[in-house]
Amino acid sequence: MITGGLNSGAENDHLNRLWYGFNYATWNCFYTFLFSLRKQGWENVPRSGPVMLVANHQSFLDPIAIGLAAYRKISFLTRKSLFNNAAIGTYLKSVGCCPINIEGVAKEGIRSTLELLNQGKAVLIFPEGTRSEDGMLQELKPGIQLLIKKSNAIIIPVGIAGAFEALKMGQKWPNFCPTFLSGNKGAIAISIGKPLNAKLLANLPREESLAFIKDSISKEITKANNLRRKK
Repeated sequence: MITGGLNSGAENDHLNRLWYGFNYATWNCFYTFLFSLRKQGWENVPRSGPVMLVANHQSFLDPIAIGLAAYRKISFLTRKSLFNNAAIGTYLKSVGCCPINIEGVAKEGIRSTLELLNQGKAVLIFPEGTRSEDGMLQELKPGIQLLIKKSNAIIIPVGIAGAFEALKMGQKWPNFCPTFLSGNKGAIAISIGKPLNAKLLANLPREESLAFIKDSISKEITKANNLRRKK
């Protein structure tokens, strides 16, 4: 019975990898051909162990785009109401989404994130707290420093550019930027930076720590803008 359990677990792991690989290939084609997705810096993401990717948040398109750029399965917190439909909820969980309540999101979000990091997972964090209304990087919420202090995760800054133009807040349908057509509206690019000094950030005063993280993300946004398709 023990052997059977081990074989069953190994088989499930294999199926999970195949499923994730299928989804990765499908979404990568979608983003590459319809949003002219460009990405760099994947080598800065460790292949294993707890990692926090801290990124700006421009659009609902961000999580998948960043996951495609990281070349590693990423977990991220998702509005619990999206899991009300059983089929959608099952799919979201299968690709790394973790449901949380909106009320009290700060405390529940921090607790859920720490649980994921303690499991050795890579977690995507949007320290602005919500999508930007104008596409610009907003002030960061203080919860990010608490996460850094309470975890032993590697901290990696990520910049995304173009997602706001592709699908800004309140917009129902995205602006596509197909690779086979001219123009760059809706073109998306991701830049992943080198790991930050987590011990230094944990020991800095809160405002200095937040400013350092924001500046690191801002630098990656600039790189992403430079990488983004121009015409």
